[in-house]
Amino acid sequence: MEHTNKVVNMNSSLNHEHRKSRPFRSKKEERQYWVILITLIVLGILSSYGLLVYNNPVPVDSPSFIPVVKRRLVALIAMLIAVVSQSLATVAFQSITNNRIITPSLLGFEALYSTINSSRMFFLGASVFIGYTGTGSFIFQMVMMIVMSLILYGWLLSGKYGDLHLMLLVGIIIGTGLRSVSTFMRKLLAPSEFDILQAKLFGSVNNADPAYFPIAIPIVIVAAILLLGLSKKLNVMSLGKEIAMSLGVNHKAVVIYTLVLIAILMSVSTALIGPLTFYGFLVATLTYQLAPTYDHRYIFPMALASGFLILTGAYFIMYHIFNAQGVVSVIIEIAGGLTFLIIILKKKTL
Repeated sequence: MEHTNKVVNMNSSLNHEHRKSRPFRSKKEERQYWVILITLIVLGILSSYGLLVYNNPVPVDSPSFIPVVKRRLVALIAMLIAVVSQSLATVAFQSITNNRIITPSLLGFEALYSTINSSRMFFLGASVFIGYTGTGSFIFQMVMMIVMSLILYGWLLSGKYGDLHLMLLVGIIIGTGLRSVSTFMRKLLAPSEFDILQAKLFGSVNNADPAYFPIAIPIVIVAAILLLGLSKKLNVMSLGKEIAMSLGVNHKAVVIYTLVLIAILMSVSTALIGPLTFYGFLVATLTYQLAPTYDHRYIFPMALASGFLILTGAYFIMYHIFNAQGVVSVIIEIAGGLTFLIIILKKKTL
């Protein structure tokens, strides 16, 4: 009898050792994932190569060919920064909130960016607005967004009645108020000042100044690495607060830490190229369709690959096929907004 019990215990322990939670339900899904990921990466590389060399007015053997490519490289680097920031931030934000509809834009980054620039034009005039460039302007806007986010997190998440959904609601209210103030100031501007300001408020890689890159790139790399390091905890966080806490995760600490990283990434992207409200949502939604897994170690790479292809592909098509450089961000926002409405109508809930 004792020998039988030992055999049963050994069999149960062996079965327990072989029971593992795999990121994919089958080998077929895993192969499908890698095929899609590699395809997206190749298409993204081709799109970026096309942006650099296609339709270059200077012959390849001319000494001026490389300088033209370098100028285009500035826009490509800005796209890459935006892709890393927006894609990772949106996926992580939806995971900690356990909601695949909302985006980090609800925290008011775009509204604050619009208010800062509108106030500068309204109070200081067009000449100061145009002349106020360089790293000082970039750092000021970035720091303002991060500080506002940290105040919001500290106030609403560290107190006795700290609640993530309350923070989102307050973020929406603050964002709506800031947009109202910004709109009021723009209404009082002269037509010429309004045109200059409006061009700045549209998200575009043409807004990026290469002088910002030595500051933006290290910050984005560090924040992205730290966020990627949270992949396993985000797997648990996406199950919900109660389940995460029952599995031993310090829910509030992980939420605040992740939100700080999200705030840094979103602030850098918005201060560098302007607001892209629905771009991150579009990327995250497409990623969930292409990556049949819960594991963020695989979701994040798919988000980066799909986000890079969307941005570079959109700019390549609009620049070189339709010759409509100024409407790229508008097209992306329309596509993201329509996707948002379709999902809302299907789910019938936030």
